[in-house]
Amino acid sequence: MIVLDTDHLSELQHPHSSRGVPLAERLQQQGDRPIATTIVTAEEQLRGRLATINKRPAGPEQVMHYTKLIKLLEFLARWLILPFDQRAAQRFHDLRAAKIRIGTMDLKIAAIVLTHQWTLLSANLRDFRLVPGLSVEDWLAEA
Repeated sequence: MIVLDTDHLSELQHPHSSRGVPLAERLQQQGDRPIATTIVTAEEQLRGRLATINKRPAGPEQVMHYTKLIKLLEFLARWLILPFDQRAAQRFHDLRAAKIRIGTMDLKIAAIVLTHQWTLLSANLRDFRLVPGLSVEDWLAEA
């Protein structure tokens, strides 16, 4: 299974971008290989949209941003979203105890991917390569 981190998932939301097009094509070539994202990535995306809405005065200036929130929800609804379940929470705890020094959200994503031994697609190789046993690739750099 392939799991997309926030940066890869964001590119797919812009289907005509110079990095999104080759990424989408490569994902389509995976055949029956499952492709997913994590609830943590969904959370990051939603928090970003909500923060943008909350920075605007209530009323007409929020309309466009609420429209983007609807589009994000529709986009996420088409994905298999992997949960941060008890196994992932335990793996997260173990990684923290091992003093893996990456951001909390990235550590949660790594924990989810590790519990199932899947491959993570992320442009953040510097941090994710610090996680023992995590398979991570950057298909955006290869595009």
